[in-house]
Amino acid sequence: MSPSSVTDLSRRRVLQAAALSLAALALGSKRALAAAAQVSPAARHSRLILLGTAGGPTPKPDRSAPANAIVVGDDIYVIDCGNGVGRQMVKAGLDLGRIRDVFITHQHSDHNADYGNLLLLSWAGGLHSRVDAYGPPPLKRMTELFLEMDAYDIGIREKDEGRPPLAPLIRPHEITHGGQVMHDDNVKVTAALVQHPPVEPAFAYRFDCPDRSIVFSGDTHPSKNLIELARGADILVHEVIDLQTVDAIARSEPKAGRLRQHLLASHTPMSEVGQIATQAGVKTLVLNHFVPSEGIPDSIWYDAVKPHFKGRLIIGHDLMVL
Repeated sequence: MSPSSVTDLSRRRVLQAAALSLAALALGSKRALAAAAQVSPAARHSRLILLGTAGGPTPKPDRSAPANAIVVGDDIYVIDCGNGVGRQMVKAGLDLGRIRDVFITHQHSDHNADYGNLLLLSWAGGLHSRVDAYGPPPLKRMTELFLEMDAYDIGIREKDEGRPPLAPLIRPHEITHGGQVMHDDNVKVTAALVQHPPVEPAFAYRFDCPDRSIVFSGDTHPSKNLIELARGADILVHEVIDLQTVDAIARSEPKAGRLRQHLLASHTPMSEVGQIATQAGVKTLVLNHFVPSEGIPDSIWYDAVKPHFKGRLIIGHDLMVL
């Protein structure tokens, strides 16, 4: 073989090796893209966790105070902060340090009692990133007063444990009307005014996640605004009240008459919850914020609502994941 032939053969071998390397690189890129495509949907999957499903401010043995969480990837969005919300999150396996935003539907104590505590406990548990909080007035003043109330403990822990200052990590935003509340890389949140007299304003929230839409009614009388907000949603989490039991309590306890008037004016009876879900065209209805919260079997709630709603009906319980 002549020297020129050897040279040509070497060149061909070099070119072949380069081509194989490029092919392997391209194949690797395709595999990487395919792997990313496989991972991405899971990372963008949302989880809805019912942290507390009782209605009213007094502690219940079987249901915790109102609170919910939506988890997208590693980020946690908390909706309402009833008593014990931090512990319920830990029981649900959630990392308090991953809270991204907090939303308050209205300023009743069963929905806001642990607003400040949740942020303080999250900070004690490793929170280092800012948390934005959204809700009706006086959310900003509530935040200021809580930080003032716990200033001694916060100051001690900043010095003794080397924690970052807490106040700069909390950014409250007061909302007074319906419309878009916020939009980030995980969710778009929209609010609608609902009727919960005498507490005003009171809001329902819609979360449009990467994979589905989830609506929380908050506490409300049957509301046209809520129906429009929930139009076509995948999940509607709606409060519910059993009027027959409330009436029985009112008859046996004369002082309960005034409470009955409030409940009738500011909450939604079982049969009407199903009608609202049907009018909104939602796929799944989740009953939540039960009044009364004790002594009523799931079958009673189900049988009262189901004739008015043909979609999927779920009786909510604490720590249920959907």
